[in-house]
Amino acid sequence: MGTERVFVARLVGLAVFGPDGERIGKVRDLVVSLRVDTSPPRVLGVVVEMVTRRRIFVPMLRVTTVDPGAVTLATGSVSLRGFVQRPRETLVVGQLLDAPVHLVESGEAMVVTDAAIEPTRSRDWVVAGLAVRARRHGLARRGGVQVVAWSAVTGLTLSDRQGTAGLLAVFETMRPTDVAAALAELPDKRQHEVIDALDDERLADVFEEMSESDQRGLLSHLDAERAADVLEAMSPDDAADLLGELPDADAEALLALMEPEESAPVRRLLTYSSDTAGGLMTPEPVVLRPDGTVAEALARIRNPDIPPALASMVFVCRPPTQTPTGRYLGCVHAQRLLREAPFELVAGVVDTELARLHPDTTLGEITRYFAAYNLVAGPVVDGEDHLLGAVTVDDVLDHLLPTDWRDSVNDDWPEPGGVNAARPEPGTTEVTDA
Repeated sequence: MGTERVFVARLVGLAVFGPDGERIGKVRDLVVSLRVDTSPPRVLGVVVEMVTRRRIFVPMLRVTTVDPGAVTLATGSVSLRGFVQRPRETLVVGQLLDAPVHLVESGEAMVVTDAAIEPTRSRDWVVAGLAVRARRHGLARRGGVQVVAWSAVTGLTLSDRQGTAGLLAVFETMRPTDVAAALAELPDKRQHEVIDALDDERLADVFEEMSESDQRGLLSHLDAERAADVLEAMSPDDAADLLGELPDADAEALLALMEPEESAPVRRLLTYSSDTAGGLMTPEPVVLRPDGTVAEALARIRNPDIPPALASMVFVCRPPTQTPTGRYLGCVHAQRLLREAPFELVAGVVDTELARLHPDTTLGEITRYFAAYNLVAGPVVDGEDHLLGAVTVDDVLDHLLPTDWRDSVNDDWPEPGGVNAARPEPGTTEVTDA
């Protein structure tokens, strides 16, 4: 991709060409996504100024070559939508250069004078180095410039540059699992400020994606009343997993503060071993009566609040349809529903032959069950044919992975959604002879 290390200040003003030599415009800035931790931020793309003075965004994945004389794109088709900076984004020239920082080793106050970007093996570009010099005081001479690694300075992480309100705005654009990983990297004080500001529903979603140690630590910060409210907002199986990690007295105190209809399914789950179908299941599967229609079933699984794995299957039971249900009749796979007329009754398309899981079925047996039947969800039925809940593949994976797997999310995973996730492009326009 041309030069292996490029200093951003030298890119500003360079011509941007398409693959056939057509001029698109010139570089005005680079857009990066700062991290909560000290990992080098990824370069999302280039701000290009066209002849008309309109500034547009070009994703970094469309850049094929960065040379001292020009930047070349893989395509001449670019989005003509005007560039608008988003909450998770930072401009290198406009916001990072001249930013005050401190050297980690010495604590010396410095100023950023330039940033060096480098390509990675995964075709991403990252800000790998910074050119810094000592801050001047009064009439003192300027110090010499030195190039250091991104991690060698403090003051440029997302939590450093944004207050709690800014972090909350950024977190609003992120998935709960990414918010959980980001929170784990924050200092305790900032963590507490963020969770105090999140509403109960959002905090519950984030709690469900945290490691057990992080859950316990942050739960202890909440007062008992709010902790109970958050547990009510969590899915019962996740709430049961969390309470199962607490001393019995603490767990019982929180259960007593929860609304009875919210605590009842959690109490039932706590009676099972955590490595059995009863302990892994969610007691809130999609349940229909046999006189329900295919249209009703499809409407239920379209609910965006239902996890994809759980929406893959509708369970048909006689009343009552709340777990534990009346007599379990069978299940209907989502694909089968799509092939049937909307007015058909689910009783006519129900699969009565699929094997059922017992609440005491072990984790190993559940794993073989999913592999044998190519499923992502399975019914848990007791000896009296009552549907108790459903086990989903994500619950199984959560228990098969090492207990600390969530702690390594930031290290092993790519940037959420990929390098250009912050800027989906709804349409592009061919630009020639700009």
